Amino acid sequence: MTSTSLDVELLAELTETSGVPGYEDRIRQLVVRELADSVDRVRTDAMGNVVGTLEGDTDHEVAVAAHMDEIGFMVRYVKGDDDGFGFVELDPLGGWDARVLKAQRVTIHTEDGDVPGVIGSPPPHTLDEKEREKTPEVSDVVVDVGLPSEEATERISPGNLVTMDQTTERVGETITGKALDDRVCLFAMLEAARRLEEPDATIHFCATAQEEVGLRGARALGVDVDPDLAIALDVTVANDVPGFDAGERVTALGDGTAIKLKDSSVITNPKVHRRMKAVAEDREIDYQLEILPAGGTDTAGFQHTAGAKPVGAISIPTRYLHTVTETAHVDDIAGTIDLLEAFLETEDGSHEYTL
Repeated sequence: MTSTSLDVELLAELTETSGVPGYEDRIRQLVVRELADSVDRVRTDAMGNVVGTLEGDTDHEVAVAAHMDEIGFMVRYVKGDDDGFGFVELDPLGGWDARVLKAQRVTIHTEDGDVPGVIGSPPPHTLDEKEREKTPEVSDVVVDVGLPSEEATERISPGNLVTMDQTTERVGETITGKALDDRVCLFAMLEAARRLEEPDATIHFCATAQEEVGLRGARALGVDVDPDLAIALDVTVANDVPGFDAGERVTALGDGTAIKLKDSSVITNPKVHRRMKAVAEDREIDYQLEILPAGGTDTAGFQHTAGAKPVGAISIPTRYLHTVTETAHVDDIAGTIDLLEAFLETEDGSHEYTL
């Protein structure tokens, strides 16, 4: 196991930049900036997707997708007594486990600037047995903004967006932080785009919107881009921690990039994932196979809307998904970039994916 050098500064900027489903403005600007020097043209659409196109020498077209959005919240209500402090109630954007939200810092994004807040957690010794055993719900979450009620209602409005406040750190051979889902794959796509210079196929590098609420950006792009082949990049479960049996792990950190065979939304084209395996073996890139029992990615979004098109997916094994401490191994990230680059530079339209 080696320790790979990555542009951690760019990865941290990607993960720490806010962008919840439907409001990916800040991360979209960053993606456009990074793609500008790597592709021939960049465009955005009414859904908020970004497409950077690198022209190839053939009519064969490939779409590569990684989603920009992170799970977050929208302000539902600002409440408080006239002479007391203000508190903010939330509506989730994406799938949250309420157990991980207690005692976390958040940022509320208002039209007049960002407002910090904390999700409170009562001291455990003040709770009775029933309260301690209660399963938390996202609807119970309240943000304390530390402001008098009148000021809180003036500065914060229903519809304001809320994201978790967390830095991205190197921890041993891993990277940890919020929104690695899917910014670490966005990073891999941008790095591959930077490396490719004269591909045979025309490559559309697609940073998609609203994946966390139903693959909506990819579904729209499947029609607009209409590729001959679509490859999605996303994180996948790595339950390689104490408490899980070997068969429950799905993937393991440090064992290589993951080539997806299936998840609950898609069965990837066998000829596509076999070619991915062959490319990985030829280039001596470590890989593992992913069979994910639950969860879906943009792979399905393209397959559902682009007709009978072959699809494949490459995943980065990640621990603690949908928390603020998502964790991936630097070698797996590097391997994902290497495999994506090698696959795209050898994709010339001559490979037959019809079953």
